[in-house]
Amino acid sequence: MAEIEKITKQTDNPYVNLYYVEGKNRVGKPLNYYVASRAKSIGQMKLKTKKNRPDGVIIYSLYGENRDRVILVRQYRVSIDDYIYEFPAGLVEDGEDYREAAVREMHEETGLTFQPLDAEECFEKPYFTTIGMTDESCASVYGYATGQVSRKFLEESEEIEVVLADRKEVERILREEHVAIMCAYQLMHFLKNPDPFYFLK
Repeated sequence: MAEIEKITKQTDNPYVNLYYVEGKNRVGKPLNYYVASRAKSIGQMKLKTKKNRPDGVIIYSLYGENRDRVILVRQYRVSIDDYIYEFPAGLVEDGEDYREAAVREMHEETGLTFQPLDAEECFEKPYFTTIGMTDESCASVYGYATGQVSRKFLEESEEIEVVLADRKEVERILREEHVAIMCAYQLMHFLKNPDPFYFLK
């Protein structure tokens, strides 16, 4: 196992920072690595705390009287200079329960009212997103949403279109569009299973 000897904070931003990690790899040679983290300080990084508190929440929600549509956001992302389909998502604020964050973020991004389902811990607990680059982890929350789509709660920095996709549209999206991988896996379940939340039972 590698040995970490020194960490240097490279940036000072409110939402994500870059840290330079130095040490030795498993055969004793120099280890030099960059880690992006939501942590505001070295002491808050997960490699220091050894605790996996969710930085964010991802919301898999169905919509409609027959619950036959899935709520997606088509969002512009600078990293690819293009639009990508994702589930509604956002950061968990300090002291906030991740389910409360899901309700808040759904409303902010879509205007809809979200009602979370109870699920076993293994389905909701935080999992790491892109561990090769970041220690970020997100909890997943499942449920149903009601109401009318609205853009009035979006932040100025957010460029989001809400998509209430039926199975035909989901199939098109998977074939033709950029899709975040965590969203894509769940959309495959939605596409092929009459009850998309069957795995929660």
